[in-house]
Amino acid sequence: MRTLIYGMNVTLDGYIAAAGDDISWSAPSDELFQWWLDQERASSLTLYGRKLWETMSSYWPTGDQQPDATPAEIEFARHWRDTPKVVFSSTIDKVDWNTRLVTGDAIAEITRLKADGGGPMSIGGATLAAAAMRAGLIDEYVLATHPVLVGGGTPFFTALDSWVNLNLVETRTFPGGVVLARYETRH
Repeated sequence: MRTLIYGMNVTLDGYIAAAGDDISWSAPSDELFQWWLDQERASSLTLYGRKLWETMSSYWPTGDQQPDATPAEIEFARHWRDTPKVVFSSTIDKVDWNTRLVTGDAIAEITRLKADGGGPMSIGGATLAAAAMRAGLIDEYVLATHPVLVGGGTPFFTALDSWVNLNLVETRTFPGGVVLARYETRH
């Protein structure tokens, strides 16, 4: 069975975006960007909700062609294009760059993909991840916590019907006071 990983940059007060979808607080250091690149390389399939897909697909298809792109950004863009992706949305009708669109039941499809076996999958997008979280499908949570309080916006976590017990498996600090914590779900 595949592992499903939900990881994002997050504010100290628990948001992945401030009000108005503002993520200007989340610019990663080179070291943190490299860590996220390593995670991207380890993922065999990426699952996106519509909003995160639109954000990622507006930049990364040509991110390696930007004049100021770092070697890590160039590698990330190339890997992003090559990695299989699934976008869950009922409001868009076309996706590109090695991507498949699912308009039906996201939980049924994620459950099927987990059962298929293979390498780890990552999931992104607050609404999609929240549905997977409530369904008990997330195996690992990764929070790169930035030292900023934004007071509101899009939360990393959703309300749950029952507790989810976790084991801390990694901590690390990055420049700028960012603290990474990685947790596995206790089954």
